[in-house]
Amino acid sequence: MKKVKVYIERADDGSFSTYMPDEYGLDYGLSGVGYSATEALEDFQAAYDGMREFYSQQKQPFTELQFCFHYDIASFLAYYSKRLSLAGLERITGVSQAQLSHYMNGYRHPSAKTIRKIESALHAFAKDLQQVRLI
Repeated sequence: MKKVKVYIERADDGSFSTYMPDEYGLDYGLSGVGYSATEALEDFQAAYDGMREFYSQQKQPFTELQFCFHYDIASFLAYYSKRLSLAGLERITGVSQAQLSHYMNGYRHPSAKTIRKIESALHAFAKDLQQVRLI
């Protein structure tokens, strides 16, 4: 199984796209689009499943892939907004709800420093969650 990066980005028109860079030496490429990050990811997965089926029908070897998703801030916030509220993300990251909302809706773009701050805070939060044991 080959590990590959998949980028998820919000376009200026509000749609979302997913794509795999052409750096893995594969005979095929994959992408997906949608009106939400979820739709774009579902379209990407459908493209992958379709490619696997095509290779199977052609009786050709198919390289199974493991995806590592890389989100731009707008796509991350849009995708995870159903799971994490902006209020919760404010408490986790220290970035105000208003600012996060501007990023999610494409009104503003975070600086590289702010992106690192958000990512670092999310990873620390995830590490804390990994320590939780329920009884």
